[in-house]
Amino acid sequence: MLKRSRETESFTVSFLDVASCGFGAMIILLMLAKPSQPSPLEDAEAAPAAVISELQAQLFEIRGETRVVNRELNAKQEQLSSIKERVARLRRDLSEVQGEFQSSQQLSDETTDEIGKLSLAQQSLTEEMQRLAANSRAPENNAIGGIPVDSEYIIFVIDTSGSMFNNPSWGKMLGVIEDTLNVYPDVKGIQIMNDMGDYMFDSFRGQWIPDTPARRTQILSTLRNWNPFSNSSPVEGVTRAINTFYAPDKKISIYVLGDDFQPGGSIRDVLRTIDRINVEDADGNRLVRIHGIGFPTIFAGPARFQQSVYRYATLMREMTQRNGGTFVGLNDFQ
Repeated sequence: MLKRSRETESFTVSFLDVASCGFGAMIILLMLAKPSQPSPLEDAEAAPAAVISELQAQLFEIRGETRVVNRELNAKQEQLSSIKERVARLRRDLSEVQGEFQSSQQLSDETTDEIGKLSLAQQSLTEEMQRLAANSRAPENNAIGGIPVDSEYIIFVIDTSGSMFNNPSWGKMLGVIEDTLNVYPDVKGIQIMNDMGDYMFDSFRGQWIPDTPARRTQILSTLRNWNPFSNSSPVEGVTRAINTFYAPDKKISIYVLGDDFQPGGSIRDVLRTIDRINVEDADGNRLVRIHGIGFPTIFAGPARFQQSVYRYATLMREMTQRNGGTFVGLNDFQ
């Protein structure tokens, strides 16, 4: 009995020691751990939300400023593009003006005050032309208005623009054509075009109009009211006339009748085009002879339009000189 009591006491004491030691260890661990002051949950959530809201506000502001800057940049780019186009256009205009000025300097040795007083060149006739002229009622100098009458076929290239058709020059032009036809009493073929190359008689497109008294009367009658579109440049009509009607066995004269050459056209380009088509033969003669007659229509109008008259005179004087013809500038409507 005494032995069992001692065993129980010994077990009890040992258990208490172990429990005390474990509890003490826990206390020591709690004492060694650094305590931290917990932050309230509300503060932890409020701080990031405020930062995010502020950053979003800044982002929206930056986006708005970016749109404004992009609009201003696009506007500046459009202005720059417009300025570049204008500079390019002005450079082209300057180049063209310089070219025309140089051409005028090369082509003209006389001042504009001498328009209408141009000297009339005389040209010798071939034996065949002399034979034809001898059978006609031409004047002794074989000229009408200073232009030699020396061909078997004649083509009239007429400026049908408003400045010609709506002014006294049209009546004067009819008289010049009638006088020219009278000096050619018997030619082998006639053709009438405007300066754009349009035929007056579509039924004779690409063909010679037979020379009969009835046809001459019909030509003058139709001309009174013939008014197709014109750009006041003879190059289209002259080139079509040469390309369509030239033949080695034919003596052809082209009569260009007009009053102006607009500033938009290039005198040098027109002359180069005619030179390329109306080439010289081995003797230096051109395929066809080109004459020109200038009417003083625009001199009766505003002075600002008169430059186009001088340009026409410069163009036709050089064209006729290069192509074996004569240019006559009329000085009145009578």
